[in-house]
Amino acid sequence: MTSLDAITLSVIQAALQQACDEMDLTFSRAAFSPVIAEANDRSDGIYSAEDGSLIAQGSQGLPVFVGVMQYSTRTIIEMIRDGRCAPPQEGDIYIVNDPYLGGTHLMDVRFAMPVWRGGQIFCWLSNTGHWPDIGGAVPGGFSASATSVEQEGLRLPPVKLFKRGVMDPEIYAIICSNIRVADQRIGDIKAQAAALMVGRDRLVEILDRYGDETVVAAIAELRRRAAEQMRAHIAPIPDGVYRAKAFVDSDGVVDRPLTIALAVEKRGDTLTFDFAGSSPPCAGPMNSVLATTLSSVYLAMRHIFPDVPISAGAFEPLVVKRPEGTFLDARYPRPVSGCAAEVSQRIAEAVFAAMVQALPDRVTAAPAGSSGNFALGGHDPARGRDYVMYQISGGGYGGNFWHDGLSNGCSTIGISKSPPVEIMEQAYPVLYRHYALREGSGGAGQHRGGFGLAYEVELLRGEARASFVMDHGRTGPQGARGGSDGAVNEVTVFRDGAAHVPPHLSKEQDIFLRAGDRVRVGTPGGGGYGNPLRREPELVLRDVRLGYYTPAQAAELFGVVLDACGAGIDREATQARRIAARFIPACPEAASASPLPSASAAPAFRR
Repeated sequence: MTSLDAITLSVIQAALQQACDEMDLTFSRAAFSPVIAEANDRSDGIYSAEDGSLIAQGSQGLPVFVGVMQYSTRTIIEMIRDGRCAPPQEGDIYIVNDPYLGGTHLMDVRFAMPVWRGGQIFCWLSNTGHWPDIGGAVPGGFSASATSVEQEGLRLPPVKLFKRGVMDPEIYAIICSNIRVADQRIGDIKAQAAALMVGRDRLVEILDRYGDETVVAAIAELRRRAAEQMRAHIAPIPDGVYRAKAFVDSDGVVDRPLTIALAVEKRGDTLTFDFAGSSPPCAGPMNSVLATTLSSVYLAMRHIFPDVPISAGAFEPLVVKRPEGTFLDARYPRPVSGCAAEVSQRIAEAVFAAMVQALPDRVTAAPAGSSGNFALGGHDPARGRDYVMYQISGGGYGGNFWHDGLSNGCSTIGISKSPPVEIMEQAYPVLYRHYALREGSGGAGQHRGGFGLAYEVELLRGEARASFVMDHGRTGPQGARGGSDGAVNEVTVFRDGAAHVPPHLSKEQDIFLRAGDRVRVGTPGGGGYGNPLRREPELVLRDVRLGYYTPAQAAELFGVVLDACGAGIDREATQARRIAARFIPACPEAASASPLPSASAAPAFRR
């Protein structure tokens, strides 16, 4: 058996991570679509040849794909073994986007390629990229009122798109015949394949340098240590059951909230997640396939313990009971376009709300929890071509034990960022009339939530259809330990000067727009953390001076009374509200909680 010294193990770990990072970088730099090239809605990783389990993933890839790609890779391996999928040869690349085979929604298209050594598969490389269109009822694939997956777009089982390194023209023709702006997809397809080839070359260099046996031993040891580290984090948590709920506005078809009910049981060094009591499968597209549900739990725990290495071992102490009979275990033909972008974040919110009870100094109040999916498809008469524009947007992060939440941060599920306004205006016939922080949207707390984003976009030419699949329009992101909820998501469409608010608040499809019509969006702010009456008056004054809150909001939310010009503090009135905070706390637990430390007291690793 190969023995590993600590230095060699560390170097191999970093080399595997670097190979994944280079795949991510290659994918983004070579991609055509702004959602990949600019927003980085993609991820790359290395997976076990035996069972598809995660070995390493790029640090700049979407965390929600951490669990998902290991399930899709495992499915491909199983289908090859039982003859349902053609066996691989060197240079083959499989394509798959079927949500029920270890996926998310149809727009997240996965490639998988085996890496060969000595005539045997050493491991699999896989990546996922969000294609801006996959066909279906509406441009962009986000059909807010779909009632079956067929309405959402083209569904592909694992098939070989590349055979011995050459793209299959027949498979490619089938894809192009079923999606919009098909001529533009070749750039994303070749970028996605190129990323895997770069990863293969880097991995071969690692194997040639250290030897296959040493690398195999290092992978096994890294997995063991990741499991050990996660168990060490879990062990100090008091044994018990921690319960929480989170809510989805509606499924887009039936205007009624969906409930995510979660019970987290901690025993020894294991956490068990049980979603029994959650809403049954829904008619609309807010169902979540099992792989996405599992990955959502994993990514939430990665937020809580970010120092645990990304490896299948980190998931071993996390037991998720299959949520059968609920909308979190979607089966064919349930529509799922909202699962990865919206439901996944609500699952993570439920995990945060449960775990903040056990780990108040490590877990934040709820973040914005919506990717702000806005798709616009039409024809640009000036350029004589069709287009599909896909806009994602950030929101506020929740406040936490140490400091305020981040404003306009990425969504909970990943590091994807909003594409630059300049790029969007160059690529599509639109003009952004407004793009700024959404002032006042952060939930009040001793440490307030971060602020969301406010933007307004105008269609300049031609006609188009707009579709939205967002969430948190009915209730804002949850505050924690006495903090207030963040502001809700708001969508308004102005057509011929008349304002239109979607009946489902943040979900609607096929809204017809003409030149001059506008779409206005306000994304959620993060939840506040701790009793707002305990916030330092000087911090409230700073926020007012920066325009984040008005003097009236400062008095209402934080009990801080400013002078007529909003430039000073009425110390007597402010002291009165501090006294009141001792007897009329925002919640029972806030009454017994000691005051939180100031931001300056936070240890460096929490900043």
